[in-house]
Amino acid sequence: MTGAPSSEPLRAAVVTVSTSRERDGGSDESGDALVAFVTELEGTLAGRDLVGDDGAEIERCLRRWADGGACDLILTTGGTGFAASDVTPEATEAVIERRAPGIAEAMRAASAEHTHHWMLSRATAGIRGSTLIVNFPGNPKAIGETAGALRPGLPHAVSLLRGEPTAHRA
Repeated sequence: MTGAPSSEPLRAAVVTVSTSRERDGGSDESGDALVAFVTELEGTLAGRDLVGDDGAEIERCLRRWADGGACDLILTTGGTGFAASDVTPEATEAVIERRAPGIAEAMRAASAEHTHHWMLSRATAGIRGSTLIVNFPGNPKAIGETAGALRPGLPHAVSLLRGEPTAHRA
């Protein structure tokens, strides 16, 4: 069941975590894939950031978006693997107030259909204030494979965080 349509589209920020892309520039295909996902959700893009694989920098960026009131949803890409520089989940955990484990579980379950490395994702999701933060993989193909699992639930989650009436909360 989905919630009642909101009078305002969800507002999302996209944060790409990549030291090499920050340093060298170039295209941000993963960030572009998340922007396309925001469009699929019929949302509006509040903004986009590119940060290096630095926990404190990621935390500052997430706090700025969540606490600034400009967005309901922050989608990150990159830094969720096993490399020593992959610190996005730790930075996310440091800023959230409540965890949303079902979201990351749904992404891993969707990945299992496409790769035997699905269990290596350390992506997490959680809530800071009234903003939902979701870590996506850094690979554009993997973003496409996992986004579909979240498509039905994210607008409803945003409605709940906004305090709007939903099908199960009138």
